[in-house]
Amino acid sequence: MKRHATLQDLSREHHTALKLALDAKRAAQAGEPARVQALAQACAELFPRELEPHFVVEEVDLLPLLAQAGEDALVARTRHEHAQLRALAAQLPGADAALLLRFAELLAEHVRFEERELFEVAQAHFA
Repeated sequence: MKRHATLQDLSREHHTALKLALDAKRAAQAGEPARVQALAQACAELFPRELEPHFVVEEVDLLPLLAQAGEDALVARTRHEHAQLRALAAQLPGADAALLLRFAELLAEHVRFEERELFEVAQAHFA
């Protein structure tokens, strides 16, 4: 389904996040300490440059519109997952495989939620 123009950039950014999550998951599952550390550091460095700005756009521009439309449960879930990802990202430098895997899995689940649920509802309100 083609995304509404207001969601296209956010949707494209999800591709980058999914790639990062997949790379991090593979590194965590491989269990090689050097690879885990490298990916954890890469995620920690990428988070403030790529993911945090994405979260802010959603929180400032998208979520208030959905709240006005009465989509409180979706808004609450999005904010909660953003907070969880921020907390995990802060722990990534020096992370072990378990923490990296937890971050990767939550990031992938969050992107899927936004694409399959949040953006679908938002798109219906924008139409």
